[in-house]
Amino acid sequence: MSVKRISQFFNPKSVAVIGASNSPNRAGFVVMRNLLQGGFKGPIMPVSLNHSAVHGVLAYPSIAALPKVPDLAVICTNKNTLINIINELGELGCKHAVVIAAGLNVDQKHALKEAAAEANVSLLGPNCLGLLIPHIGLNASFSHTVASPGKLAFVSQSAAVCSTILDWAKNKEIGFSYFVSVGDCLDIDFDELLDFLGRDAKTKAILLYIDNIEDIRSFISAARAAAFSKPVIAIKTGKTSAGALAAEIHTGGKQSSDAVYDALFQRAGMLRVNDLRELFAATQTLAMHPKLLKVEQLTILTNGGGPGVMAVDTLLQSSGKLAELSDETRAALNKVIPQSEMTSNPVDIFGDSAPRRYQQALEILLQAKEVKNLLIIHTPSALAPSEDYAEIIVETLEKIPKMARPYVMTNFMGEDAAYAARKVCTNNAIPTYRTPEGAVGAFMHLVSYRRNQKHLTQTPESNTDDAKINKDAARSVVSEFLAEEQSYLSTHEASQILTHYGIDCIQTEVAYTPTEAKEQAIELGFPVALKLISPSIPSKSEVGGVVLNLNDAQEVEQTAFAMLLRIKNTYPDAHIEGFSLQKMAPRAGANELRIAIKTEPNFGPVILLGEAGTGLEFAQAAVALPPLNMNLAKYLIAAAHDKGVLKDRVLPEKVDKYRLCALLTRISQLVIDQPDITSVELNPILASNGQFLVLDATIGLSRYKAKANRKRLCIRPYPIELVKEVTLKNNTQAQLRPIKPEDEQAHLEFDQSLSKEDRYKRFFGELPQFNHDQLAKMTQIDYDREMAFIVSQEQNGSACTLGVSRVLMDPDKLDAEFAIVVRSDCQGLGLGTILMNAAIEHCKNQGVKQISGITLPENTGMIELARKLGFKITRDFEEGSINMVLKLN
Repeated sequence: MSVKRISQFFNPKSVAVIGASNSPNRAGFVVMRNLLQGGFKGPIMPVSLNHSAVHGVLAYPSIAALPKVPDLAVICTNKNTLINIINELGELGCKHAVVIAAGLNVDQKHALKEAAAEANVSLLGPNCLGLLIPHIGLNASFSHTVASPGKLAFVSQSAAVCSTILDWAKNKEIGFSYFVSVGDCLDIDFDELLDFLGRDAKTKAILLYIDNIEDIRSFISAARAAAFSKPVIAIKTGKTSAGALAAEIHTGGKQSSDAVYDALFQRAGMLRVNDLRELFAATQTLAMHPKLLKVEQLTILTNGGGPGVMAVDTLLQSSGKLAELSDETRAALNKVIPQSEMTSNPVDIFGDSAPRRYQQALEILLQAKEVKNLLIIHTPSALAPSEDYAEIIVETLEKIPKMARPYVMTNFMGEDAAYAARKVCTNNAIPTYRTPEGAVGAFMHLVSYRRNQKHLTQTPESNTDDAKINKDAARSVVSEFLAEEQSYLSTHEASQILTHYGIDCIQTEVAYTPTEAKEQAIELGFPVALKLISPSIPSKSEVGGVVLNLNDAQEVEQTAFAMLLRIKNTYPDAHIEGFSLQKMAPRAGANELRIAIKTEPNFGPVILLGEAGTGLEFAQAAVALPPLNMNLAKYLIAAAHDKGVLKDRVLPEKVDKYRLCALLTRISQLVIDQPDITSVELNPILASNGQFLVLDATIGLSRYKAKANRKRLCIRPYPIELVKEVTLKNNTQAQLRPIKPEDEQAHLEFDQSLSKEDRYKRFFGELPQFNHDQLAKMTQIDYDREMAFIVSQEQNGSACTLGVSRVLMDPDKLDAEFAIVVRSDCQGLGLGTILMNAAIEHCKNQGVKQISGITLPENTGMIELARKLGFKITRDFEEGSINMVLKLN
């Protein structure tokens, strides 16, 4: 659905309630009551067959009898009436409806969706609580309570969770910009709402409760765009297999592994929390204080040793970091803490500390350069009420300008004694928590959010191994295997594909009988490894299908016979293709890794990294979504270490992480280039002396059939098909291509090369040079939503950017806004025409309706170029600018 339609949905001027009722146990009764009590200024029109008036408001016997077309209809009738009601609303011209009814089966949902499309009616639901928009007084829901106006948007698939959140928010005096129960997401889904809320000025943070995501690619694209501008916090249910099954039953969608969702949220720059308690805590910290932490180190000030230790334990167990106090800070603290001459972090000022000592210690820490994040813990004291200490914190903070303050959070322990103190903190916008563990957990949400946001703004290193890839040769091998109807490739066959991606496999010979195995072993030389080849048995080592260190021919033959006998007894129906033999590789001192590709429901292919061994499932691996670059590969390795599935062994040589990153990027490229590959297992991979040798490999093949509404990869890879060579007017060659994250440095140099006049024309004013975050946003783009073409030329051994054209498409593909700039010393070479034509052609292919831009009247070169390419040129005298519009599709 278009963002324009969503905007209309969330700004109704009139509401009809279909199935309005005076019976208190009916949804139509509660919805009417909530609408009337919410303060909505527009007409509220009940439709009821049984009542002439509902809640004292004149009712209408049918939809056709309504005196005007409602902007929004809330349908409170049972599921069997829905199709007829949607048809009637469509005939009347009502474009938007909320469907409360639950319990629709698959066929009923399909019929309802088709009817809504035919009637041109947008649907929220079914199986939903409804919609609350506090700033216009709209409570079109059957909620038990109201929502106050505020800056948070909440979107949930669970109606029950909506009620819980509303209760909590009322208690905490937290308000909402929008409160949306999406239910089964039959029409309006998370991606459209993220597009709308990400652009909404009233919304400062977005909270999501997710059971299932149907269209992963649209979701991650919208979430990434929203997360660039404001915090997006999500709960995703189904962390266990039983939970996943319950979520599947609840919303009807197929569930992927929970670890894959972790990778999704991380890649989108969102924060994932595990439960409602964490959501509440994360909302109080991140959503109410969305500024990113400058650093991750935490300083702790406490008047109780035990709570300080509890906070430190929680922090370090959560991969957090303690700040190290400077000698200057420690000396200053020692002067105000008489019991201590060895003050350290956590700073314990002891239980007998009067408010004055608290204030002195706090002032020292607030002014210390190394203190960027401060947790203040207070246990009830007989010397003064907790509220007095809270007032001191507020007073002390007010003496320091906001920009110069550390990030401060508090933990007032206790109940009755601490309640008033926590109230003081809340009233002064200082995050406050009931326990040390809760405070540290909330702080770690900020740390996780900071780390995930860095995914959006980190410049990857260039991978110099691209020359090792020959995708056409690999595709030819894949086609040959598919022509022979082979769907399972073992090491000797898989290596024929892997070698074209620079992935080395050990020499492997094949034998079809135990006698042939003996002969092959003699040719290879001893010791050898003997492995069963069978597509029926996924983990051969678990059933004795792998035997190592065989030292003579007789032993090989006997082992092969024994293996066949054992498999026949264990797996009588297994298809046995034969045996593979390999000369034993020297494993002493080598690390052993395992890398896999699996195809997941909704997500498509995902990449797993862990240690060698049997049964590599998601629990034993770190997970990433392709495409990977060198930086994202680094994150995958770090995630594997954090999860404990990749350990630094006490070995003579550690894994060469740079080369492992390069290997992971080539495996990612294999996923992108070869759609007929459904799975890959490389296990084990010996890592030694900077080299990676695959000892066992399997590849699953199946002809890829494109689906109309589903892309194979959940993140669009670099569009290499748009790269082409161009000739400039000075007869030199250059490359026209989409921009890459690796272009950041070249883009900085390009920006610095522009004359003051050219920058003024491009940006309509004088701007400072771009910083890293701004450049990252320009180079790390979502190719599904925007495009930046550059013309690049080799100069003095490095790539030099000569010009760039950008198009930013709105989600509805109605308009694409363009901008173009050419290096000041390269004008007159035809770059403008090349870049503009590339942008226009791309927008045509994406189905965009028109392309438009704005420039200054003095930018005559741009105006003439646009006129030559067919743009309609108009002058906006009020704004003092020139508008350029070209109709496309």
